[in-house]
Amino acid sequence: MTEEQKTKLMERIGSGREYRRTNMFEIREDPQSEEKGKLVHGYATTFGEEYLLWDMGNYRVLEQIDRHAFDACDMSDVIMQYDHEGRVFARNSNGTLRLHVDDHGLGIIADLSGTKAGQELYEEIRGGYTTRMSFGFRVAEDERTVVEDHENHVITVHRTITKISKLYDVSAVSLPANDGTEISARSWSEGVIGELEAERLRAEERARRVRAMKLKLEVKTCEN
Repeated sequence: MTEEQKTKLMERIGSGREYRRTNMFEIREDPQSEEKGKLVHGYATTFGEEYLLWDMGNYRVLEQIDRHAFDACDMSDVIMQYDHEGRVFARNSNGTLRLHVDDHGLGIIADLSGTKAGQELYEEIRGGYTTRMSFGFRVAEDERTVVEDHENHVITVHRTITKISKLYDVSAVSLPANDGTEISARSWSEGVIGELEAERLRAEERARRVRAMKLKLEVKTCEN
C-alpha cells in the first residue's frame, strides 16, 4: 500500500469507516453449474465467532458480529475492489456482486468476468496469489463488556457489533493492505483504552480524596 493510499484510508477511518480482514474467497468450478462467468464465493464476515481485534499486552479487544447486525444495513451499492482502492471489479447495483445473509454470515458471490482487470484478479485468486479479503463498513450500534484481570493487570474489552448501518465494499487485499485493518482497529481501540484510563484516573482521584478526608477526621479526633 502506497503512502497516498494509506492517507486516503486514514481519512476514511477518521470518518467512522472500519475495516476487517477475513478469509479469502474460494473458486468453485462446476462444469454442470448453470452459473457462468468467473465466479468467486466467500463470506465477508461470520456471526457469533469472537476474534482478537487488538492486543497491546495489558489491553485486549475481542470482537464478534451479531447475527442480526445487517438487518437494517444499507447495502444498496456495494463494490468489490483491490486494497480498497482503484478499479471496481464488481458491484451489486449491476448484478455482478451478490450479497446474502444467512445463519453463518454475510456471503458474497462476485462475477469477475466483466473487465480485463477482473479476469486477471480471478486468475490471481485461482492461483493462490491473492488469498485474503476485507470489507469496509460503518457501525451504528455495539455492546461492550469490560473485564479486568487485576492479578495479571490485563483489561479485556468484549465488543459485539449489533447494528451495521452501511456496507461500503468488499476488497481483495495484498498483505500490506492489512495495515488498514490494523489502523482501524487501533483507532477504535485507543478510544476505548482512553476511556478506561480516564475512568481509572478518576477512580484514583476519588480514592485519594477519600483518604484525605479520613486523615482529616482522624486528626480532628486526636485533637479533641
